[in-house]
Amino acid sequence: MLKNIHHTLTKDQRKGILALCLLITGLQIGYYFISRTDFTSPKEKSQKEKQWLALQSKIDALKAKKGDKQTTIYPFNPNFITDYKGYALGMTTQQIDRLHAFRKNGKWVNSVADFKAVTKVPDSLLAKLSPHIKFPDWVNKKNKEQTAAKQEYASAEKYPANKYPEKFDSKKTITKPAIDINSALEEDLIAVYGIGPAFAKKILRRRANLGAFVSMDQMDDFDFSPEAVAGLRKGFKVNGNPQVNTINVNSASLQQLSRFPYFNRDVAKAIITQRSMNGKIVNFDELSKINDIFTLKSKIIRLYLEY
Repeated sequence: MLKNIHHTLTKDQRKGILALCLLITGLQIGYYFISRTDFTSPKEKSQKEKQWLALQSKIDALKAKKGDKQTTIYPFNPNFITDYKGYALGMTTQQIDRLHAFRKNGKWVNSVADFKAVTKVPDSLLAKLSPHIKFPDWVNKKNKEQTAAKQEYASAEKYPANKYPEKFDSKKTITKPAIDINSALEEDLIAVYGIGPAFAKKILRRRANLGAFVSMDQMDDFDFSPEAVAGLRKGFKVNGNPQVNTINVNSASLQQLSRFPYFNRDVAKAIITQRSMNGKIVNFDELSKINDIFTLKSKIIRLYLEY
């Protein structure tokens, strides 16, 4: 088709088209070079450079300020540091791994000194992190008590027997009388080391279900720390003959037996099966043959039962 058009044009027409193409090409080349040419006078160019140089110092200052910006460190418990959290705090992988290995053994970091000993972080990083390390209130209380005990011991070393300061009487001891556990309030229980509001409410709920505690050995029924149980035994006691809520093993329903703190649903079913097959359960000795749990706490459990 182009070949046919070429033969239909005259020689002058072909020359005209060629000249037009050359003109268009020349204009494009000229525009390219003109657009890349800086027509700014040396004086104007120098002025612009001075303005940029004047702003450069401010730009450098802003960059430096951004580079010096420190990451905000929020309060944290070192016992629950994740890999990412440890990395964000500036700890190495080895330091984080030491902490995780320590925690896997069921051990706890209870002070800044423990944190340093376990992780082996350098003093520079420890100084940065220590203001933000936080522990639960009961840990802080324990640390304070240990510090006070050390100070008391140091004082005793400083002032041997019969050489104490006048204000300190080694023969005087202030003993707080034990509180009846069956009349204790929540604030009384919280005063015990290791017993918080949740544990105190747990004791009060159990007391309400039983009507009263009959022995301080019942504190072993709770999943408390040995220190908490020891504190309860030291600060509380059972006075007189407490009025307990008894349960009749021969007339109580499955649900009633299951709700009794010293029974579970399996024991309750066994009791009902026993009385259905053999008739009335007459005493605790007969009941104790049903499950070993009765022999473990027989002195306590038998006080809550009737037949």
